[in-house]
Amino acid sequence: MIYFDNAATSFPKAPGVGDAMADFLANHAANPGRAGHRMAVAAERMLDDTRLQLAKLFDAPDHNRVVFALNCTDALNMAIKGVLGAPVTDTATRDHVITTNLEHNSVSRPLQALADAQYVDLTRVDCDTEGIVDPAAIEAAITPATRMIVMTHASNVLGTVQDAAAVGAIARKHNVLFCLDAAQTAGALPVSIEKMHIDLLAFPGHKSLLGPTGTGGLYVGDRCPQPAQPDNPNTNVPTLRPWREGGTGGDSSTPTQPPLYPYFLEGGTPNTVGIAGLARALDYLADADPASAINHERAMIQLILDHLADNRRVTIYGPTGPDAATHRVGALSINIDGLEPSDAASILDDSFDIATRPGLHCAPYTHRRLNTYPSGTLRISPGPFTTNDDIDALLNALDQLTA
Repeated sequence: MIYFDNAATSFPKAPGVGDAMADFLANHAANPGRAGHRMAVAAERMLDDTRLQLAKLFDAPDHNRVVFALNCTDALNMAIKGVLGAPVTDTATRDHVITTNLEHNSVSRPLQALADAQYVDLTRVDCDTEGIVDPAAIEAAITPATRMIVMTHASNVLGTVQDAAAVGAIARKHNVLFCLDAAQTAGALPVSIEKMHIDLLAFPGHKSLLGPTGTGGLYVGDRCPQPAQPDNPNTNVPTLRPWREGGTGGDSSTPTQPPLYPYFLEGGTPNTVGIAGLARALDYLADADPASAINHERAMIQLILDHLADNRRVTIYGPTGPDAATHRVGALSINIDGLEPSDAASILDDSFDIATRPGLHCAPYTHRRLNTYPSGTLRISPGPFTTNDDIDALLNALDQLTA
């Protein structure tokens, strides 16, 4: 199988990820923090070391605020429902939140659910025809009630990279929380908590971080509402509420989640096996040239763009032209005249052993903006291990489909 579905999950994973997971299962798979024996201590140390790696990667000042999650979706729900959505009777005091029409359903659905329940007022800022959101349009949408801006760093449909640093600066200027969905950029592009003024960063472990599925996390900045401490329980200060509550191992006496990061948001046994694999992937990335992967993916995207530029049966969405790939991560959406995206993907799979993804890509507002709703597009997403031979095979197959 020639794999062009890295925007969904990377394949193959970083070298050694499977071995690290098998070794952890065979030799170290105790429950971290639940006992004082050597295996439990070693498991807790592995989690802490991985937090340190992630904090360094994201330029985060406090590794204890790296909270492990099930995936990026889980992390976004932690952030959105943890800060927003306290019921109010006076609509004048209702929180206002700003997002964009480029968002994945992991952002759109929890926000829409809160808006439908009349817990928040929601504004979606439009992108331009190439899939870029103007930071000035986001600033123009801010009201005195705006509590949070939630947006993607790069579109999972178009691959277009947004000016997150500019939006973060706007959020800080207006004392608004900034939540960034780094599903398509964590591990691919530089992400700096400090320089980009990010208050909440949601990331998956299984995409450009090259780790296993079932991993991801949320970084919680110190501008977020803080849990009340036992010695100073100020109930009048709004608190980032836990998305889940349960055992934390180290503190079993408090009636509610202990107000200490990361455990405040980490109820239950973590996915230690997956995190052991993620740790190995982070080791691999730390030893690699930070720019090599994204430069490689952009070169692959540019080859596809250049090859399809004059094909009248192909519609390309997002930036085009000689340097268009520099505005993208490794994702490209196209449509073939006379062929449904689902049919094109099936032919590529069945006849050419090429994996792509058709449809709406969990981003219906983006496809409405592109006028590709409800059929969607055919998404092609190379990864760091995509070869020139893979690209040649893909282009040959597309030539046959469009002949």
